[in-house]
Amino acid sequence: MDRKAILVIDMLNDFLDPQGALYCGERARAIIPAVRQWVDAFSERGDAVIYLQDAHLPDDSEFDLFPPHAVKGTWGSRIIPELEPPAGAVTIEKTRYSGFYGTCLEEVLARFGPAQVWVTGVCTSICVMDTVGGLRNRDYPVVVPRGGVADFDPEFHDFSLRRMERIYGATLA
Repeated sequence: MDRKAILVIDMLNDFLDPQGALYCGERARAIIPAVRQWVDAFSERGDAVIYLQDAHLPDDSEFDLFPPHAVKGTWGSRIIPELEPPAGAVTIEKTRYSGFYGTCLEEVLARFGPAQVWVTGVCTSICVMDTVGGLRNRDYPVVVPRGGVADFDPEFHDFSLRRMERIYGATLA
């Protein structure tokens, strides 16, 4: 049986709670039940479940482009309660858009050796797309479920899905 991995990107209070610093809106909240189902299914099969979690320092240069958000150790940087990681899940903190930049994601994936990586989370046009690019640069087959990703900008969301499919060769499910 081919092993799979699922990445859950930035499903954090600052993006998914209406009180969050960069709330992505109701469209983003609507993906929570589907992501929960996939996480549980992957976990039950013994596949890899990996959470990527923004954890910025208070003076992060990203705050020149976006309001301060997901500051390490704060409520905003915590995974939303509805998607509490299951036993055995790996959580990796990140400080940039790509889940690979300055993290151990490459080593975690190499250790597990998935034949396919599913990518879920927010924001489609930023962290999701940059991480999918990193996966494809490492020759992982990628599945991006349409009902498992969201963005605060619907136009960017649609463009990003098309780009990931056409340029990176990701499968949209």
